[in-house]
Amino acid sequence: MLEFYLIIHCLFSTIQFLIGVLANGLILVVNGTELIKQRRMVPLALLLSCLATARICLQLVLFYINLAILLWIEVPLLIENFLIFLFVNELGLWFASWLGVFYCAKIAPIAHPLFFWLKMRISKLVPWLILGSLLYTSAPSIFYNKHAWVFSQQVFLGFFSPNTTTQFKEKSALQMAFLVRLSLPLLIFLASALLLIFSLGRHTWQMRSTAMGTRVPSTGVHVRSLLSVLSFLVLCVSHYMTAVLLSSQIFKLRSLMFLFCVWVFGSFPSGHSMILILGSPKLKQNAKKLLLHGKCCE
Repeated sequence: MLEFYLIIHCLFSTIQFLIGVLANGLILVVNGTELIKQRRMVPLALLLSCLATARICLQLVLFYINLAILLWIEVPLLIENFLIFLFVNELGLWFASWLGVFYCAKIAPIAHPLFFWLKMRISKLVPWLILGSLLYTSAPSIFYNKHAWVFSQQVFLGFFSPNTTTQFKEKSALQMAFLVRLSLPLLIFLASALLLIFSLGRHTWQMRSTAMGTRVPSTGVHVRSLLSVLSFLVLCVSHYMTAVLLSSQIFKLRSLMFLFCVWVFGSFPSGHSMILILGSPKLKQNAKKLLLHGKCCE
């Protein structure tokens, strides 16, 4: 018989999974219809589609791991799915980081020659950034598959038996290497997000001060952009912090804090995609059309 908090966690995880799949599915459908109509896909739509695909895969694997933990599925099956989880999670983080760089290059009002060069070249760089992320993320699966398996054993067997962690103490350097790999997209995302926040904040303040009390329509757009970037930042940092806490094994498996960290960890891929839809007039309008079309067909 499952405890009450386990049932609540299962319910929240199911809602989180449905929101994530629905939001990312809408992004894929909207960009897919645009590809069919125009026979081409703009760089931003391509990046969003890759991000949505990675996050749908992440939501599926994360939902399976949640069910596996709650139902006590065998550890080898968890380890196999955890390797897939590591791949799609890191890939999604890289895509989200490049999306932050893209928004920063296109939106941030920074007068600098290097930044101007990036603004003019970022659209052409998007396909290469996607390809580079795929190659970089696939490297551990190809060349370090044995070490990735050991790391997965260290994480999961450490939860099931405390004595196992002592046998894997010499592998702590490997665990740090994985965390360093995950910190690379975080640093890129933080740099682009903070740069965008400070530049937009300064630009909004200048526009309000020069307007001398009159209402400037574009300031509302900048404020909404600032709120979106801030929410991205909070979700991303929470995602990384819970990843560090879970990998450190300071919480027992199926404990309340462990399940809370898992839920917070899964909030980034679903919450970030929802904010992307709500913050983009094009995605929001097309999502409304698709939902209304679905209701009319019923």
